[in-house]
Order: sequence, then structure tokens, then C-alpha cells
Amino acid sequence: MSNLFPPISQPETTGRFLVVLNDDSDDAAGASMNLIANATGVSNFAHSADFSESAPTADQLGETPIVFDELGIAVVSLEPQQAQSLQAAASGASSLVTIEPERVVYAIGDMTPQRLPGLPDMAATGQISISTEYLKGYRDAVNKLVDQLMEADPDMEFADGGSGDSPDSMAAFTWGLQATKADASAYSGSGIKVAVLDTGLDPTHPDYNGRLFTNRSFIEGEAAKDENGHGTHCIGTACGSKSPASLPRYGVAYNSYIYSGKVLSNAGGGADGGILAGINWAIANGCAVISMSLGARTLPGQSYSQVYEKVGKRALRRGSLIIAASGNDSWRQVGLIFPVSHPANCPSIMAIGALDSRLRIAPFSNGGIKSSAGQIDLAAPGVDVYSSWPMPTQYNSISGTSMATPHVAGIAALYAEATGARGSELWAQLIQNAQRLSLPSRDVGSGLATAI
Repeated sequence: MSNLFPPISQPETTGRFLVVLNDDSDDAAGASMNLIANATGVSNFAHSADFSESAPTADQLGETPIVFDELGIAVVSLEPQQAQSLQAAASGASSLVTIEPERVVYAIGDMTPQRLPGLPDMAATGQISISTEYLKGYRDAVNKLVDQLMEADPDMEFADGGSGDSPDSMAAFTWGLQATKADASAYSGSGIKVAVLDTGLDPTHPDYNGRLFTNRSFIEGEAAKDENGHGTHCIGTACGSKSPASLPRYGVAYNSYIYSGKVLSNAGGGADGGILAGINWAIANGCAVISMSLGARTLPGQSYSQVYEKVGKRALRRGSLIIAASGNDSWRQVGLIFPVSHPANCPSIMAIGALDSRLRIAPFSNGGIKSSAGQIDLAAPGVDVYSSWPMPTQYNSISGTSMATPHVAGIAALYAEATGARGSELWAQLIQNAQRLSLPSRDVGSGLATAI
């Protein structure tokens, strides 16, 4: 079936590289740094631990090679010849685990009916660069596939993805809080630090008055304030107010301490280096939960990032659970399912799929089509999700696995408060208490995340 669709480009890269350092000991880490210096001539590394709250500024991230000490990862700009020399040196040494190109990542954004899988996100790129031939080819391919399916089964019905309840139809809680039982939880995330790495937060929003939060920008030339909307919406679902200015209540862990890391620009884009800086900052500051509604598309046959897998494992050891969106590239109405996106496809990062208000899999939600390329761990509400939005709009309802992910992040904060669990233990509690669904585990993992 894939040959009916136009080819989809490989992941975008920046020209920089991610390097995993051997952190078995100080000596091993030092040997890794020496190997980089000898192979490339680059030795003037900054260290995240040297900055306030382990958070280098966005300008510093772009100007100098840096080591994220909590993660054991270096980010460095290399010319092609330097990169080849480092690859050759690493292949014969145990002091470096792996080297990968730095990818470009995007907010896993709102799924409108006009957006098709395989096409660039216009809101993220800020420009339209699709040829008429591409669009015609896409249209013709879809029409041909639908005709084939209808011939095989004339009574076939295509799911429309369902819808959530409109805000006006809900007296007190969004359908997502009701479905996950967060509305009935005795816990609020009190004392738990939740990091949301996204486009930031609008601190002028009235629902965040009096809340404990820290705002940091890892995007060069942009303040921490959210001028996009995606971040404020995700933070709202995970950590929004118990008593918002306008009902329904939409936030799960309403007493948690918010760490808002702006790792995506106001246009919705970023790079691995900024994401890693945000993760490093969150771990260094004791965040039990790290929510990431972002990623890059992966193609069938591509494996997960060894760098991010190391990051996920190290985060779990430090007591931080990374929860990430599985991606919105699928078009299940015609049988097209894309694999889980980067970095959610890493085994040590919890990948979240999206459900509608009837607890059906959302048509755009990616799936674990091959275990070696990543799997879905849990599912959560992700269609017509109502939450906070930058002023003056104040509230908005949008859809995506981005919206499912912060539901799980907020629920994780409730478990962390209630049981004291952290890291792998917290992961296990979320899985064990999930509501089983009559849907393939490929699509929903262990089921619907439910609150304690």
C-alpha cells in the first residue's frame, strides 16, 4: 500500500551531532572527551552543571559545544571531515557509545481535517512549498486506495475519528478528565515537579495566577513566554487550575509545580539540542515527570535513537519519567498507519496514543507497527481537548497525540504524590492501573491511563 503514496522525505537534520559519553566513571567520561578532541580538534566544551539550575541560555547553546552532565550527552558542530574522523575513532573505542546527527523536531500539532499525513506542517514551517503535482498525486493515490477498499467490502464504513464534548455541554470537567477519572481523584500533584517541554507558557493567563512555575527558554532570540499556543494548551491539561476562570476544569495535577521549558520556537520548531537541554534542566531540578508533545516523523524500518534511549534510561535512574507523544502521521480511515515518532519510539520513553470520547483510537494516532521501531505504551484523550490558550483567546479545543500526552503526565504526577513512586516504579504503576480496552495493543498499549 505504501507505494500508492508519494515518497516522504527523510528526517531533517541541523549539521550538529549528538554524542553519547561513557559515564561509567569520571575517568571514562574524560576518555570520551579526549577522544572527541583528538579526532576533531574540538575541546572547548561548556558543561551544563556550570550554569544556574543547569540551564545554559539559548545563545550559549548555539554558540559553543556543550556537555549535558545529567545525561552524559555532548552536542557539537562538526564539519563533514571531522564527523567522519569521530565516527572512525568511535568505532574502535569503548569510550564513546554512539554518534547521531541532530534532528529537527516539531510540536506534534493540532489535527485539523485539512492536514494530511506526509505533508509538512504549515503552521510549523511558516511557508507553503508543496507542488501541485504532489497534491494531485496524493489525492489520486487516496482515491485509488478507497476504491480498492470499497470494492473489497462495499459495506465498509470509515471512522470519522469521533469528537469530544463541546465545552458548553460539560458542567464541571472536560471529557478527558472524566474518562481518565482525574475528576474524582483525591490527589492534586502537590509537591510534584512536572516539566512540560514545548513552546512555553503564557504567564499572563489568569488561570495561572498564584501558581508555582518556572519558565525557561532554550530557543535563541525568543523569550520563555508562549506565543504559539501549543505549550500553554499542554501545560493546561497536565497542570491547569482546579478553579479556572471559565468552566470546565481541564487540568489534572492542579497543585503541581510547573517547569515550563521552551524548547520549541513560537513557530513550533526546534532541535534535539534544545530538547536535551530541557531534559537535562528538568532532571537536575528534580522533576518527577517530563512531558514532551513533540517529535519528528519516523519511517517504516527506521529504528529508534540510541542517544535518546540512553537519555530515557538515565532519566529513569534519576527518578524522572519521560512521557512523549506518539505522533499524528496516520490516516486510519484508509488504512495508513505510521510508526511511533522520534523520540517517543525509544523503549525507555513512554509513548502515548490518542483516543476520542468514545474511547476509539483517533484516526491520526501513530501505532506500534513493528516492535523494533517503537511501541505505544498507553493511550489517553486526544480529540477535541479543551484547555488553556495564550491571552486574549484564553481557551481552545484542539486534537492530537500532543493532547493525550499531558493527560498522562498529569496522572503520573498524581501517582507520584500518592505513592512516592519515581522513575521505573512510576511507569509500572501507570501501566498496571490502566483501563484495558478492546483495541489492539499496537494502538493503545496497556490501555487508557487512569488516575489514582
